[in-house]
Amino acid sequence: MRSVTYSMGVSLDGYIVGPDGGFDWTTPDDAVFRFWIEEIRDVGVHLLGRRLYETMLYWETAAQDPSLDDSEREWTALWNPLPKVVFSTTLSAVQGNARLASGGLAEEIERLRAEPGEGDIAIGGATLAAEAAALDLIDEYRTVVHPVLVGGGIPFFPRNERRVDLELAETRTLSSKTVYLRYRVVR
Repeated sequence: MRSVTYSMGVSLDGYIVGPDGGFDWTTPDDAVFRFWIEEIRDVGVHLLGRRLYETMLYWETAAQDPSLDDSEREWTALWNPLPKVVFSTTLSAVQGNARLASGGLAEEIERLRAEPGEGDIAIGGATLAAEAAALDLIDEYRTVVHPVLVGGGIPFFPRNERRVDLELAETRTLSSKTVYLRYRVVR
């Protein structure tokens, strides 16, 4: 069965976006960008909330930008053909290899798990991930921890007052400033 993973850059105090809405502190150095390239290779489909989808739209046309470096071109070549499912109540259309979700989150994940295919079902966006966590659909939490305390904003971990036991599956220093942590949900 395909695993459902939630993976994002996070501040040391647990936020994906600071109180001002900014996340410039997650701008990856070469080692971190290389990590994201390798991680996306293991994804079979990516589920996104509207805000993350709109942020990632840049990559739909980025290949035409002559200033892209080789790593950014490699990311674009992997990201653009990747199937994406966008959860939004306000969008009426999406671009590229994306489709709007036709059902609820649990229904979409159940359908995707039942389909033949390889690679993880990745969830992006804190609001969508919080819904998946509340439904006990996330199998792994993956964080790239950045050395900054932002003091508030949008938390990586949902605040649903529910205990979830985790076991450490992997830890890796990516650069002099960032650490990768991968935890499996204990069921």
